[in-house]
Amino acid sequence: MLEGKAVVGEADMLQPMQQQAQSVAAKALDTFDVINSTEIARLIKKEFDELYGHGWQCIVGTDFGSFVTHCRGCFIHFRIGSLAILLFRGMAGSVSKGNRY
Repeated sequence: MLEGKAVVGEADMLQPMQQQAQSVAAKALDTFDVINSTEIARLIKKEFDELYGHGWQCIVGTDFGSFVTHCRGCFIHFRIGSLAILLFRGMAGSVSKGNRY
């Protein structure tokens, strides 16, 4: 695992769920090399889908931007060392009749 404690940047998630996210991330980093960001993200997403229901999305990397819509109480962005992890449960939006493209 990368040395150091997880540092939360932004979160809209209860503390126990944040701790679970950090614990699952640590497990993923123990399982995969840090350069395998896709496998790390897959493991985190799979664990959260199993624990909290389907619809979770996970992005892992050292440098990325994002702008996402999430369900209330289902978002965390944190770092472990130089690796950033964004975990959220997506929220399906509806398109109103006046906004068809």
